[in-house]
Amino acid sequence: MVPAASNTEEKPMNPPPARPLPIPTAETAHYWDAALEGTLKIQYCRACARHQFYPRCFCTQCLSEEIEWIKASGFGRVYTYTVCHVAGHPAFETRVPYAIGMVELDEGVRMLAGIVASELDRLAIGARVQVCFERASPEIALPMFRLTGVDAANRHSALGANHP
Repeated sequence: MVPAASNTEEKPMNPPPARPLPIPTAETAHYWDAALEGTLKIQYCRACARHQFYPRCFCTQCLSEEIEWIKASGFGRVYTYTVCHVAGHPAFETRVPYAIGMVELDEGVRMLAGIVASELDRLAIGARVQVCFERASPEIALPMFRLTGVDAANRHSALGANHP
C-alpha cells in the first residue's frame, strides 16, 4: 500500500517583494548622489539666507533661484513619530515594528525618514538623532536617523520625575 500524499508539503519561500525606492529627478539628483556617498545635503538660499528641504529649483521663501547645496550637520530632533505595527508595504513585513518620524534638523528644516531604534521605547519627541544611511540598492542610499543617546539620561528630567 502506498502512503497518501500529505497536504502539508512545504512550499518554497518566495523572496520578499522589492522595497519601493525613490526615483531621482533633476531637482533631487544631487541629494540622492550625496546620500549614496554618505552625506546629507540640503539646499540653502543665498538671497534670503534660509535652508530648505525638499529640493526645488527655487527658494520657497523668497522665490529666488540663488539656491546652492550645502552639507547638513546630520543632527536634529524628533519632531513627531509613529511606530508601525502593520507593514505599510509587503517589503517591510520583516521590519515590524518600525518607526517613521519627522526630524527637524539643526538647520531648521524637517524631513520624513525612518528612525533606526533597537529600543523603540526610548524613542520620544524631542530626542536627539543623527543621520545614518541604508543602502537600498546599488543606486540609492536612504537617509535614516538613529538615536544619539544624548537624551537618554536627560529624558526623565525633561519630562518630570513622575513620567515613566
